[in-house]
Amino acid sequence: MSHDNSQNVYRTTPARTGKMLIIILSICIVGGVIFFSMWDYWISQPAPVVAMMAGGDDHAGPAVQTGETITQDLSFIESSDFRTLAFNALPGESGNNPTVHMNVGENVVFNVDNAGISFHSFGVTSNDEGFTGIVAGSEIGSASNPLNPGEGGTSEFIAGEEGIYYYICTIPGHRAQGMVGQIIVGDVAVPEAAPEPEVVEEVAAPEPEVAAPEPVEFTGVISLPVGSGIPTTCADTNECFIPFNVSVSAGEEITWSNDDNMPHTVTSGLPGSPDAIFDSGMMMAGDSFSTTLDTSGDYPYYCMVHPWMIGNISVN
Repeated sequence: MSHDNSQNVYRTTPARTGKMLIIILSICIVGGVIFFSMWDYWISQPAPVVAMMAGGDDHAGPAVQTGETITQDLSFIESSDFRTLAFNALPGESGNNPTVHMNVGENVVFNVDNAGISFHSFGVTSNDEGFTGIVAGSEIGSASNPLNPGEGGTSEFIAGEEGIYYYICTIPGHRAQGMVGQIIVGDVAVPEAAPEPEVVEEVAAPEPEVAAPEPVEFTGVISLPVGSGIPTTCADTNECFIPFNVSVSAGEEITWSNDDNMPHTVTSGLPGSPDAIFDSGMMMAGDSFSTTLDTSGDYPYYCMVHPWMIGNISVN
């Protein structure tokens, strides 16, 4: 018996193999030439789809430093009543909110220090009001993760085009209280500031002392009401926490609710002197915080973001 084990074997010629290799190599060379001839494009801006997804202008790349570096030291400071906030010096004092002048392509490095007793954060924006539109890379901290007193950081801002920019505290409300300075890029017209009114010194009659409200029995929740982040709204009437002074039994749970649209804290102690008995940390709008106190006595507390907000717990 015989078996046919023959199979068809297909082979190419060396000449054809050489031609195929030459074609493949040619394609690689042409592709490489095209890619590297557009090298500046690949490294200067993101692809249009990526830029659109990021919400940016697909016709303009990020700002590139082409000039010198400027250094500016900034310290967050507060007035004694916490109603006026500023950088480096209070209004009317030398060095208040220094203006930075620079040209397109230059870089300013901000060395920022929280020299106050409140929480603060930092950023650069082109918006002439509010705390949004922060330039990416210029931020230090945030409203939900701010700089504690004594902390600091470094921020950089490269001027991509002429205009007026603003360095601010990005905690809601702090810019409106005075923590804002200008960055003038290029030769742009700067609006003239309104002249400050002349201050006439007067001898005011002493105001009668107003006794703090007697403690009221705690009935459920202490509210941080709308507007409590603005000093003129509640500080003079002891309504930044409602009720301001409550009486509770030892071991009874106490709850605070942030009914405002700004972040706050509930921190035991006096403004600038927390005593670590309780601390809510940063409470965003709608958040709540609870604690219990087992030892009788008075427990003052305040908001580290807005130190004019003060309250008291009387434990029986």
